[in-house]
Amino acid sequence: MTRKKKHQSTFLKKEERAFWGFISPWLIGFILLTFGPMLYSFYASFTNWNGIKAPEFIGLENYRRMFMDDEKFLISLKNTAVYTVISVPVNLIIALVLAILLNRPYRGRTIFRSLLYLPSVCAGIAIFIVWTNLFNPYQGFLNYLLSLIGITGPDWLQAPKWAMPSLILMNVTFCGSTMLIFLAGLQNVPEMLYEAAKVDGANTIHMFFKITLPLVSPVIFYNLIMSMISALQIFTQPMVMTKGGPIDATYVYGLHLYNNAFRYFDFGYSCALSWGLFLVIMLLSLAIIRSSNVWVYLEK
Repeated sequence: MTRKKKHQSTFLKKEERAFWGFISPWLIGFILLTFGPMLYSFYASFTNWNGIKAPEFIGLENYRRMFMDDEKFLISLKNTAVYTVISVPVNLIIALVLAILLNRPYRGRTIFRSLLYLPSVCAGIAIFIVWTNLFNPYQGFLNYLLSLIGITGPDWLQAPKWAMPSLILMNVTFCGSTMLIFLAGLQNVPEMLYEAAKVDGANTIHMFFKITLPLVSPVIFYNLIMSMISALQIFTQPMVMTKGGPIDATYVYGLHLYNNAFRYFDFGYSCALSWGLFLVIMLLSLAIIRSSNVWVYLEK
């Protein structure tokens, strides 16, 4: 081996050691705090475990109970599905429309971008408490605004038929992150395509469906998957605002999982529920990925 090759080999080994040295904190954290607990929760899903005594292996009993005996499981699954099916498309459409409006050149657009993104930064328990007060049927600001135009506002979070729509309505105000990603995608669309389309006589609607939508379809694909995963894991909003009520109208899957673990101390069954949710998310994500060949435009 020549001196040059020896020098390159030594350099590559040093570079490799440096790589593993820099990545080791994340790798150790992932194994100890994510992958390890995931493996243990998978084992615990086949046990009867209250978090104190040693787990007792019971095979598939938790999964049989999930589908055969647990009425709350079906209720939480249905409520989560309703929330996801409605909130995800609504958020994507509103975020895309806002991104298109904010992508146009006009004075003060950076201020509007900041204002629309701000709720996403501030989202948390304090914001959900504020929204709970806004939805108050007697002293809330929303019903006060409706009363100014002669409309008697609903009971919002206190009415079974309005509780879930209230959560969906509130979630719309947190579409700032999705909007920002759409905005980045729109700014990568070449302006010359619009100019060529105008020369050919295309109007705004034609340009949107023939140019804008295809070229931002990869961004739509990303936002769709991330929004779907987030919606299926909804927990904090109903936990803080409704506790799953009224009459289980907002009793979502995350609440059911939490209650079984930290209210009933049935950690084995809760682990089975968590893996059930993981399976649903994985299957839906794979379905969206497989369908992307039909509707996602990728430049070759």
